[in-house]
Formats: sequence, C-alpha cells, structure tokens
Amino acid sequence: MVANLKLAITGATGFVGGRLLEQALAAGHEVRALTRRPQQGRDGVSWITGALDEQASLDLLAKGADALIHVAGVINAPDPGGFEAGNVTGTSAILAAAKQAQIKRFVHVSSLSAREPKLSAYGASKAGSEALVAASSLPYAIVRPPAVYGPGDKETFELFRMAKRGIVLLPPEGRLSLIHVDDLARLLLALADPAAPAGLMVEPDDGRHGGWSHAEFGRALGEALGRKVATLSMSRPILDLFAKVDRWVRGPKAKLTADRVAYFCHPDWMVDPGRGAPEALWRPEIKTETGLADTAKWYREAGWL
Repeated sequence: MVANLKLAITGATGFVGGRLLEQALAAGHEVRALTRRPQQGRDGVSWITGALDEQASLDLLAKGADALIHVAGVINAPDPGGFEAGNVTGTSAILAAAKQAQIKRFVHVSSLSAREPKLSAYGASKAGSEALVAASSLPYAIVRPPAVYGPGDKETFELFRMAKRGIVLLPPEGRLSLIHVDDLARLLLALADPAAPAGLMVEPDDGRHGGWSHAEFGRALGEALGRKVATLSMSRPILDLFAKVDRWVRGPKAKLTADRVAYFCHPDWMVDPGRGAPEALWRPEIKTETGLADTAKWYREAGWL
C-alpha cells in the first residue's frame, strides 16, 4: 500500500473504526477523523468535530484527503426512520463531501444484512446506502463484514459472558461467518489505496470454509475461556418475547429489538466465497480460535469478565 496517504475516517471512535485508526497510524498515514465529542490529541490525527447530519463538518473532513473510509453507521434504532437517517441519509451526505473533495477512493462499510433488505429495517438501510455508493461517480469499494469480534467489542462480549456462566443462548439453527476486527481493518486500509481495484463488493471472513454453525461458535466461545459450555438454540417466538421485555426494561436503549431478532433468526449469514477480496490484496491472518482466545484474555485483563 502507498505510504503516507491522507485518510478521512468516519466512525473512528467506535469498535471497528478505532482499530482502523490504530492501524492507519502504525502504517504511517495521516488521519482526519470525525467525532461528536472532544478527543485527546495525538500525533497524526486531526479530529473534526461534527456528525453525519452536519454537512460543513463532512466537507472539512474530506477536504484534501486521498481516500475516505466510511465506517460510521446506525446498528440499532427504535424505528426504521432512525436507520434511514443514519445509514442512508448519512451516507448520501458523506458521498457529497467526498465528491466535492475529489476523493480518489471511497471505502464503504456495509453489512451482510444488506443481502436481505426485506428482512429488517437495518438491512434495508444498508442496502440503500450501498445503492448510493454504487451509483456515485467515485472509485469505490463496498465491504460487507459478517459478525465482527475482537478486543473491546461490546456486542460479542455478551456471548462471552454467557459462556463464562456455562451456557450460551443462541438463535435458531443456522450458520454464520466471522472475522476478527484487525483483519477487517487491514482490508479496509488495503482497499483505501488508490491503486486497489475499484467497483468491488467484498464479503470477507476468517477463511473457514463453510463458516460456523451457531452451536460450533458457542462451543468455540467456551474453549476460548477454557471451559465446556452448553449451547441452547431458542425459537423465534421466545426471542420475540425477550425483545419485548428488553424494550420494556431499557426503552429506546434496548439491545435486543424486534428488528435484530428478525435478522438473528435468518439461517444463513455466511459470506459468498465468490465475493472474497483479491488474494493479492488481502487475506485473513487471524484464525478464529486464536482470535477468540486473545479476545477472552483482553476481556479478563480489562476487568470485563
């Protein structure tokens, strides 16, 4: 990859974006990153205060950048309007800024859920964002990550916590693909290189052929913690009930929403092998068994487990 690129990044204060930021700096790139809140200063990073609904801040973010990596998005919202605003309208705004700045490369982080836009409002919004990127005049790459895990992830942490207790509650039988956050961050950086192929739709994973059954993944979580666990697949009606309870307890901050239940219960969240990244550009380096063990160690050392 070309050294000393000027990279603009949205979502750099989040889980995936944070790891991307670290790798970009380690590779010697200059970073301009969007943030809603004041951040501690650090060498190589220019923090741009703003949000996806503030066009002036997006224009400033993109100005002078060689490539823009759009990681920010809404993964949980109380209604379809929240997903539409964050993932579709927000993407439209950042694309406008990228066009104005004549960005040489636009990398868009989508989701496997975009393959099933009728299944959930989240998936529909991600499909909508992809359509905007593909229709733009920018040299682009779209990445549809499967389930992303790694140190600092608050989503997978809930499963680790269950595994520590000896039982992992899972959606109905199905299969999924996984990717470590560091492997994903490396891919995003590789795609941001102006010399990388344009017009790509990439579905990356850990390289495990056939992905993981839900039960296999549950047992792997236990092995990462050094213990055997029982896995229990729950039916859709039970998950719907849990979602109602979560909404009643946590209101708009509920994590298990009806929308999430809809895509959790889909039986096939494996990547399409035909949409892998060109091997000359990227390949996964972290085996999931190793990655899960390292993640469990991080959770313990951070006092989460």
